[in-house]
Amino acid sequence: MSEQIVWCVVLAVKPGQFDNFLKLTEEMVVSTRNERGVLSYRRFVSDDNKIVHAHERYADSDTALMHLQNFGEKFAKRFLSMVDRMRFMVYGTPSAELKVLLDGFDAIFGDFE
Repeated sequence: MSEQIVWCVVLAVKPGQFDNFLKLTEEMVVSTRNERGVLSYRRFVSDDNKIVHAHERYADSDTALMHLQNFGEKFAKRFLSMVDRMRFMVYGTPSAELKVLLDGFDAIFGDFE
């Protein structure tokens, strides 16, 4: 079994916030480049700019946990003012500590080989 943690978050962009969301996403990408163990960090946007799928892959639970802590400190407040989370799907086997944090996002858990 892989130690990797993967998630896909489906977001609805609030009216009038798409340009602000893009600017914030640029900041988040730059910040994430400095984090060890981030294997993939991608955003896919619907043609009407209303829905965003965030796909992220981390080497392990510790890396994912560190990313979420950085996100919370640096970006969460602004991020949540621009989008509504519709779904948060997590794949892999998160550590107990990471699972507790992800439970706060109403994450749906699955496993992969």
